[in-house]
Amino acid sequence: MSIVITFLILFLTAVTLLVLRFFTPSFRHNWLFAVGGTLLAWISALIWQVSLPINLRFTIWQPALLFSQSPTFVADGTSWAFVLSLITLCLAILVTAAVRPQFPSPVSWVGTLVLTSLGMLAVVAENPLTLVLIWAAIDLVELATQIWFVQDTRLSERVTIAFASRAAGILILLWADVIGSASGQPLDFRLTSPQSGLFLVLAAGLRLGVLPLHLPYPSESALRRGFGTGLRMVSAASSLILLARIPATSINSPLTPYLLILVSLAALYGGWMWLRAPDDLTGRPFWLIGMGSLAIASTLRANPVGAAAWGCALILAGGSLFLFSEPNRWLTRALYVSVFGISALPFSITSTGWLSGGTGYWLSFPVLIAAHAMLIAGYIRHLQRTLTRASNEEQPIWGKNVYPFGISLLFLTTIVLGLFGWSGALKFGNLFVAILTSILTIGLLWLTPRLRILSPVRAHWVRPESASWLDWGYRSLWELYRLLGRISNSFLNMLEGESGLMWTLLFLVLFITVFTQGTP
Repeated sequence: MSIVITFLILFLTAVTLLVLRFFTPSFRHNWLFAVGGTLLAWISALIWQVSLPINLRFTIWQPALLFSQSPTFVADGTSWAFVLSLITLCLAILVTAAVRPQFPSPVSWVGTLVLTSLGMLAVVAENPLTLVLIWAAIDLVELATQIWFVQDTRLSERVTIAFASRAAGILILLWADVIGSASGQPLDFRLTSPQSGLFLVLAAGLRLGVLPLHLPYPSESALRRGFGTGLRMVSAASSLILLARIPATSINSPLTPYLLILVSLAALYGGWMWLRAPDDLTGRPFWLIGMGSLAIASTLRANPVGAAAWGCALILAGGSLFLFSEPNRWLTRALYVSVFGISALPFSITSTGWLSGGTGYWLSFPVLIAAHAMLIAGYIRHLQRTLTRASNEEQPIWGKNVYPFGISLLFLTTIVLGLFGWSGALKFGNLFVAILTSILTIGLLWLTPRLRILSPVRAHWVRPESASWLDWGYRSLWELYRLLGRISNSFLNMLEGESGLMWTLLFLVLFITVFTQGTP
């Protein structure tokens, strides 16, 4: 029942804001209502700790021959950590909205609340049917939002390609369910068959942009801080939870080491691009790829708890940086708590990130450690940038006072999840790897102002909307697809035109001639 209460608080708050927006446009307390409802949902999520685990099951869908499962939700320590991270991010987005130039913006707040409620359901989903339905809802919301904001035809094509890649992830998850059912064991995320484990990894990797390596996010010029951050983080969290649900025993395959090498290279690419990005919002897709790759690598190393740790750090540390938009010296120093959160040092939220449940993965470790160091160094660089941040001196005094509270919620939650509440809390971790990563990070920070390759100028080719070698490869495939489509359309037009009858008779004569030649 606790799951339903938290979901309803978020969803009904969004519905009420939408009703007020259209029927009472003069209502002046939308922001207070949105923040109050989200704060109430955040408190209700904290109360989950009293009764974990929480189960919510619905009756079997009919006909039972087609539906061997029904929507089922289970909240345990791992899903609670994700839920708390998502609702904290939502609350931070709404609180910091007080200093945004578009304030007030009730429609964007409605979108943030709806996405957060859907993301909450995704991270407590117990079986593929439940997760597929929520993935589809999130993808449709993202598709509608991108089409609404994007005006350029070329960027509209990228929106469609991004939606197609996510839909492919849904199909792979359904295929994993089919394989599990064929083996006589309907798939759920607590009992995954060995034949389905790698398919689940592929489904999550495809939606995150890691397997195969691609940018699943089109240009974000209209989706920056606030709603854009919520959209990216909720979409990532709904995929990352799948990695945390895969049992270690279901990924024992000869292909696992090869997948781990590919994921390591993707992590290195994401870390390198994040380090060289001219600002934090430009580098946001690469932050998601880099941190998502570390999460997938943890799953492939039989460490699902570590995957959940990287996922929560992606949301909390990334959210605090992407919402940080003013040159505040005190906040800049306080946000180093988030740096500690992603450092994998003892008792941090990512302390379990470098643990491994198996052996034979040493070949990928140097690459993953280098990628991790790049992600931390890039985070510190973006944190120290002040020229890309705008002062909020013209904002009301109350807005300037509540703004630091919204940012503080995120890094304080990072501390809480490092010490309390779930299986990844209060862990010592792998101290050797954490110290080695910290040393590499210090080295990168020292080299950054001294090497031109580490400090690209703004508007360089690392921007997501520009054409990198990765974009050129996928664009070539897209152009080949369009060429085949044009050839097919030309052939159909030829058959359906005025000369269609003549061509039909000609093909009929050729068909008869070929078959009559083989008769005695």
